[in-house]
Amino acid sequence: MSREVQPQAVKEVPAEDFIKAYAAHLKSTDKLQIPDWVDVVKTACFKELPPLDRDWYYIRAAAIARQIYVRQGLGVGQLRIKFGGRNKTRGVKPEHFKKASGGLIRHIIKQLETVGFMEKHTGAKGGRRITPAGQKDMDLIAGRVTVRMPTLGFAVAAAPVAAE
Repeated sequence: MSREVQPQAVKEVPAEDFIKAYAAHLKSTDKLQIPDWVDVVKTACFKELPPLDRDWYYIRAAAIARQIYVRQGLGVGQLRIKFGGRNKTRGVKPEHFKKASGGLIRHIIKQLETVGFMEKHTGAKGGRRITPAGQKDMDLIAGRVTVRMPTLGFAVAAAPVAAE
């Protein structure tokens, strides 16, 4: 059994569901300028081919926006680590962790800054943070996603009343 819940913020929605919904929103609003090289670029040095999904740029932009929403102050270097992965094409040598493409992440962040959803963080370490307009937009999209919460399979019984 499960029940439907209407979330109020991005943190209350499962990441996969929110990223799909926000990517569809970014695509439908046409606020992001898609570069010409989007169909030939790889997302990391350990990848052999570009992504097969035609909307991968919007999905990556939604994932980056969600990461910065959840943890304000993330920079390009930290996002490269978060989106990195294992380099498995090393022959007989063991696999090794590699970072994601920094230029791609930087380009997406610049696009989100020009739209007004992100700005530079004024903290000691820098990074980026979500603007109030970006937070409002992301929370509205999160509120449209229906979340199915599992219910426990047992009923809570009332405590027996002691007869005196």
